[in-house]
Formats: sequence, C-alpha cells, structure tokens
Amino acid sequence: MTLGSQVAGPRASRGPAPDPDCSVVIVNYHSEELLRHCLESLPSSADPVSLEVIVVDNSGTARQSGALDAFPEARLIEAGGNVGFARACNLGMAAARGRHLLLLNPDTAAHPGAVATLSRHLDAFPAVGVVAARLLDPDGTLQYSCRRFPRPFSIFFGRYALLTRLFPGNPASSDYLYLDWDHASSRPVDWVSGACLMVRREVFDRVGGLDDGYFLFVEDMDWCRRIRDAGQEVVYVSEAEVTHRIGASRGPVPSWVMWERHRSMLRYVRKHFAWPPALVLLAALGLAVRGGLAILEDRIRGRRSHPPETLRPRPAPEADASVSRGGQTARVALTARLPPG
Repeated sequence: MTLGSQVAGPRASRGPAPDPDCSVVIVNYHSEELLRHCLESLPSSADPVSLEVIVVDNSGTARQSGALDAFPEARLIEAGGNVGFARACNLGMAAARGRHLLLLNPDTAAHPGAVATLSRHLDAFPAVGVVAARLLDPDGTLQYSCRRFPRPFSIFFGRYALLTRLFPGNPASSDYLYLDWDHASSRPVDWVSGACLMVRREVFDRVGGLDDGYFLFVEDMDWCRRIRDAGQEVVYVSEAEVTHRIGASRGPVPSWVMWERHRSMLRYVRKHFAWPPALVLLAALGLAVRGGLAILEDRIRGRRSHPPETLRPRPAPEADASVSRGGQTARVALTARLPPG
C-alpha cells in the first residue's frame, strides 16, 4: 500500500550520513508548543545513541510554527490531512533509517538517558521486540501505561471506564492495569502505551506496522499482541522515565473521542476474540449505547458532539512523496509497511 505525503529533509545537507541507532517518530496534530518541548528533551535523553527525528504532521501546521527549530535536523512529513494516528506512525516508520524505531507523543518530555536506556535494552536482549518507558504525570505521579490484554469482559473495566471509576478496586481493573505490582521494576508485560514505544526495525519489517483500521486508540494494544504472537517479548523498562501530559495533545475529551475509543475496541474484539456473532453484536450494542450517552450529554451541555472537519479521517493520496534536502527536490515512492491483510 503506498501512502502519499510531503517529506522535507534537514535544512542543511552535509552529505550521506550513517544510519542512526534510533529513529524517533512523532505525530503532530495542532500540538506545536508541546512538540517544541518534546524535541528539546531528545538530545540529553538519547546521548550517546545516534538519533534521527521524523515529525509526521496531521494538521499541516508544524512547518510554519517554528517548532522544528528545537531540533533543526528533524525531517517533516506532511500527511496531507488527518490520516489518523496509526497511519501517520506508519508513514514515519516507513521513511525511517534507524535500527530501532521509537513512537513518541508530542505531549511527552523524555528524561535524560531515557531513550538511550530503551535502545540499550533492545541491544542487550534479542528476544525482546518492544520496550517502553515508565510514564509519569507532570507532578511525578505514575501513569499505568502497561496493561494485560483484556479478557472478554475486562474491556468494560479499562482505565477510563465508568465501572472502574465506580469500583476502583475491582478485580477486573486491578488485573488489566497490573495494580498488583508497583511498576518500579522492569518486567515483561502484555502491552504498552504507544505514547512511548520502541520497536526493533526487523520486528517492524516482519510483523508490519500499526493496523491503520484504528483511527485513534487501541492500535498499540493490537500491535503488541501481534508482536508477541510473532514470538517477541514486550518489556516495561522502569529505569527509562518520560513525562507525559496525557491528553494534552488532544485537549478536553469530547464525546466523539469516546466514540472512537469504543469503535476501536470493537475492532479489537472482532479481530482477537473468538466470540460468536451474537456476543460480538451484544458488545457492539453496549459500546454504542455508552458512546450515544456521551454524545447526548455533550448536546445537553452545548458541547461539540462530533469531530470538526479537520479531525475526520482522510485517506492519504495514492502518490509519491516529495522529498526535500538542501533545497533540492526529488520524487520517491513512500511505501508504509502495513500489517498483513
């Protein structure tokens, strides 16, 4: 599958450079101020690991904002519209040259040494395909960013689920969020948040990228499941710390975001749960009712209950990419490695 976009290279060309140890892929959507701080954190976090930074712009606003001045060597991929988080990540990873690929949210700030620690862990343990950092709120509070795969009914007890808020100590939520562990040590886990997730290039080449059928949410859980099914471990590395202003790159959570979360979870159920059709339909109805109630609440309160036009999914054009380096432009095919099927 060929995804078309505009790719701008570093603004100064110094001849061919060796492939970097790590390629950092950051998806931007109207998050320029956050993006600037994220980029500023990378040099001290990666040293001495060699780094390449690729910003995939889903809003077409990063170039004019000057945010990339924080990391002048960064490459910019203009997606041509909001193509969704998963597809944008695939565009970035397809253009990357590093042997390790790091997905990093723009609303994060990597602590000194964090990126280098993740890269060293992949080098030290060949059986590990994915590593992720310990995520913290700005006040230092732990975020539960690694989780067990949901069992058939634990999908209703996620971190933000109503049942979890009403019954925070319930066994289903405790199991799903690894609340039986203090998250202060490194260990294999089922899956990790895509806010900071590093994968080996050979795993990306073998398993494929994120499933871009998920426009927003759940794509990280799906990817970790496919990578584990391919025989690679997913490891939470507590020594690597990253501050995550969770949700800051989206702003307040409107009902349409909740709807997308439920829609993505239903896709996951259909892909990975061997449920009879009647049970899948029942789950779909339950998720639809909850999403519908969120939309009704927004309308009662006078809030936007649907995504603005710029947030709606747009297919990427079937075209080659325009790549600029040192003032010269060339046409190259940019092919994203997507999951089989």
